[in-house]
Amino acid sequence: MTLINVNLPEQSYEIAIASLRDATRTLSDANAPSSLDEIGQQMANLKLGKKVLLVSNQTILKHFGERAIASLTSAGFEVASCTLPPGERYKTLNSIQKLYDIALENRLERSSTMVALGGGVIGDMTGFAAATWLRGINVVQVPTSLLAMVDSAIGGKTGVNHPHGKNLIGAFHQPRLVLIDPDVLKTLPMREFRAGMAEVIKYGVIWDAELFAQLEASKRLDQLRYVKPELINNILTRSCQAKADVVSKDEKEGGLRAILNYGHTIGHAVESLTGYRLVNHGEAVAIGMVAAGQIAVDLGLWQKEDTERQNALIQKTGLPTQLPDGVDIEAIIEALQLDKKVKAGKVRFVLPTEIGVVTVTDEVPSDIIRQVLRGM
Repeated sequence: MTLINVNLPEQSYEIAIASLRDATRTLSDANAPSSLDEIGQQMANLKLGKKVLLVSNQTILKHFGERAIASLTSAGFEVASCTLPPGERYKTLNSIQKLYDIALENRLERSSTMVALGGGVIGDMTGFAAATWLRGINVVQVPTSLLAMVDSAIGGKTGVNHPHGKNLIGAFHQPRLVLIDPDVLKTLPMREFRAGMAEVIKYGVIWDAELFAQLEASKRLDQLRYVKPELINNILTRSCQAKADVVSKDEKEGGLRAILNYGHTIGHAVESLTGYRLVNHGEAVAIGMVAAGQIAVDLGLWQKEDTERQNALIQKTGLPTQLPDGVDIEAIIEALQLDKKVKAGKVRFVLPTEIGVVTVTDEVPSDIIRQVLRGM
């Protein structure tokens, strides 16, 4: 495994990344990823309490639940489970209430651990429940989607959605461990794989020009089977290292960490306005990156050639570059005011200045935003 350390003042932790062995070989339910066999021992090494609540959805549990539970049980943990429905629209306080009820039923204590086995929705909800149950218990992230592996499982951002905005209810709560095995991606739907690639492209634009170039050199990025295992391994290690570097410097988004929101400002507005049903998070981020790139060009911050390179990469992954039909531009402008990054009434945008470098500004005129959105 590759180990990446997230260095924090109060609680540092490791991201443990296994290597993808063969992207074309199928993964049968009976041959679950080997790293899931190690989750129990990895948690035992951290000297966590014996009670564990494994949180997942029905599909993920079917593929990987038995292997994860066996690993935890063999390491001496008492394991209960909670099954939540899949999808962003279920990332609500009602789902958290179910988690609380099962935590109470199983008498979870302050030394206990919630284990998130799933994608970003499961990770966000489990992290938020762990942050708030008994004023904070342990959480371990075992991401099963590309998006969660490279982004949401790392950094301690947890939360649920409000009907009028994404992740408006939440808390910072760092995991004790992040365990990543790319073999689980073999069961991931193609649409979800592409969604994760949006966050990978984001890292290339904001932080890692070499990663961006590696993505450009790949013939196809829209399906796991067409991406070489070496590139998948590089995607995971470089993306996780970028996230770890940024979070280690700015745990609670006081400054630098804001760059991780590239594409998310308009992306979150699109997600919210479409009821979290029409586009998924990665698709919304892709749309947001196209918009942010064009805003940067119109403001004279970025070269037109670079935004064309970005958009070509987004298209190579099969992600959208246009606004969904029927989304009202004025509604987007209004929704931006509910964004978490608004300060003194001004919307903050992350805008690129070159591949691998971005700036954060609140000096983006609404007329420029409208002009760009109308062109999409």
